[in-house]
Amino acid sequence: MSSSEQENPAAEAGDGKYDLTPEGGISRRGFVGSMGLAALGLACAIPAAMSFRSVIPNVLYEPPQRFKVGPLERFTEGGVFISEHRLFVFREGETMHCIGAVCSHLGCTVQLAKIPEADGGFEFHCPCHGSMFRADGTNFAGPAPRPLDYYMLEIAADDGQLIVDKSRPADKLWRLTVRS
Repeated sequence: MSSSEQENPAAEAGDGKYDLTPEGGISRRGFVGSMGLAALGLACAIPAAMSFRSVIPNVLYEPPQRFKVGPLERFTEGGVFISEHRLFVFREGETMHCIGAVCSHLGCTVQLAKIPEADGGFEFHCPCHGSMFRADGTNFAGPAPRPLDYYMLEIAADDGQLIVDKSRPADKLWRLTVRS
């Protein structure tokens, strides 16, 4: 052996340029090869996962926007709050209208508040941020940027129940006329 080979112990075990550990662990060539296979596997797995995801439909499960709220007898003179749909249905004689109970500021549920000064008068108050709405839903105090929403009403032909359609906004002067 030459003197240069005896001074370099890595030369005895091999050429030494691919060994990571003196105990014969994984070589650089093996490590780079493993990383290449891992990258190839990842490159194949991502499009496969995306292809599988494309088979699953994008469906948003929301409650229906048109629903029955009960028989006409449930709605006596004045307002009835329907908590599961967050709206008020008002009956004034033979006319009915529906106002949403969702504050236009941040979506809190407004509450009906009686006004002691006016006979039978009321307002809507938002308990979260202090917005206030008149009886017709018009905002007059607080941070609410717009009035409360009005929704269309109709009567079901099959059983005579009142139907609210939240997908069709109504004008605040619109009323459903019901004959008893």
